[in-house]
Amino acid sequence: MSIILLGIESSCDDTSAAIIKDGEILSNCVANQTIHQKYGGVVPEVASRAHQVNIIPVVDQAIQQAGIEKQDISAIAFTRGPGLIGSLIVGVSFAKSLALSLGVPIIEVNHMQAHVLAHFAEDPKPNFPFLCLTVSGGHTQIVLVKSHLEMEVLGETIDDAAGEAFDKTGKLMGLSYPAGPLIDKLAKNRKAIYDFPEPNIPGLNFSFSGLKTSILYFLKKNLKDDPDFIDNNKEDICASVQERIVSILMKKLERAAKQTGIKEIAIAGGVSANSGLRNTLTSFGERLGWNTYIPKFEFCTDNAAMIAVTGYYKYMNDEFAEQDIAPTARYRF
Repeated sequence: MSIILLGIESSCDDTSAAIIKDGEILSNCVANQTIHQKYGGVVPEVASRAHQVNIIPVVDQAIQQAGIEKQDISAIAFTRGPGLIGSLIVGVSFAKSLALSLGVPIIEVNHMQAHVLAHFAEDPKPNFPFLCLTVSGGHTQIVLVKSHLEMEVLGETIDDAAGEAFDKTGKLMGLSYPAGPLIDKLAKNRKAIYDFPEPNIPGLNFSFSGLKTSILYFLKKNLKDDPDFIDNNKEDICASVQERIVSILMKKLERAAKQTGIKEIAIAGGVSANSGLRNTLTSFGERLGWNTYIPKFEFCTDNAAMIAVTGYYKYMNDEFAEQDIAPTARYRF
């Protein structure tokens, strides 16, 4: 009998549902919340309320697109954390309630583990063991992936995440939220001409707070001399910021590859959609003999397909959750 899983993702401001059958994705639907653009960032209470509005239509759409009935579902996988607690509560509560009504088990999923396993949504899939640079608005990690369900964090940010550095830079420049994609677009076909400092952090950990501060002081100084500095140099500033963030990420990833001797290298998370990072990873792979893996854009940002894929491997390993499980804003794997 086929294994059909419903995946539900609600860790931040995207409500997503997906259906997979025997590990094959049949649907992957996402409802975005554009309202946060006018606030310059995600407002947790607003996000939670929007999830309540979106979750039933999104789940219904995923089921219809997959061409199945609710009664065909074998289990429901959901994001338990990490994330915004109000947003997580909506997804977890809905998954538990629907599972009770259908009489099927539930599977709790770590959001960051799911980003790594997004690489198993379709071919080509990395071989074990592999290193995965997982970068998003809230996290920056280098993960040693030993199997589908066995992972070890080798390094992570000690303060801010790479995605946050992009978004905060954009806010300083007056760009709309989320600023990461806009910076990427403005940086294309331009070279870095401003030399922002690179933090000297030992080991495989990251730090982006100092970079954000240096960008702030750089903009303040130049705006004092020229009020139109940002408008007149927007593309060059974006190219310079992007190159520095990417160089910080890649320097640590190269160090991790040398230390472990692993040449199977992947990236994941929302920032893995950045063209500068994707192109640089490819260049490093060609130069260093790495086998590189870059997910499709739809599997980079928050999506339920990666939750369902993770749930599938946990299902095969008989890892089910109890109905008294609760969401958690901080959740390490």
